[in-house]
Amino acid sequence: MPDVRTLARPHAPGHDGGPSAAELLDFVRRSAADPDLIAALPLDPEGRTWIRLNGPGGSEAWLIGWPPGTGTGWHDHGGSHGAFAAASGELTEQSLAAELPTAGWKTLELADDVDRERRLGDGDGRAFGPHHVHQVLNISPDTHAVSVHAYYPPLPLMRRYSRTGAVLRVEAVEQPEEWT
Repeated sequence: MPDVRTLARPHAPGHDGGPSAAELLDFVRRSAADPDLIAALPLDPEGRTWIRLNGPGGSEAWLIGWPPGTGTGWHDHGGSHGAFAAASGELTEQSLAAELPTAGWKTLELADDVDRERRLGDGDGRAFGPHHVHQVLNISPDTHAVSVHAYYPPLPLMRRYSRTGAVLRVEAVEQPEEWT
């Protein structure tokens, strides 16, 4: 397992003492611009690779390598807010512009106008709130992508979803021990 890296600087505390989404975005952008950090990530032609980072203010952070044609599938971040930035290559984020309930449902029918798509190239990033549902894809047929992600509070869980047309269905709930 690769070593844990630290790339943090003091931050102005958020409402609960942790970093805000804007501070996480600043962190992932600075990290994505660090060539030594990006070079430390081993890339695999078949599957995603990652190194866990020490994020600012007790946040959870990851450096992730994306081979061509890979993605996350639809998921949320268990109520944590976060940010991610592309360090190299290009990622496509498909997201829902709707605040979904974080618990108590198994199937939802989505409105017609909730789908959003954005592409993030070198240095591009975005922050998101605690109700964000998305999938991240490297749709390139031949180029690896690398990105940095940060979440606060550290991810308590992730819900995985399937999507058929306008129907979003909870398929699994993953716990943190499943990601290490």
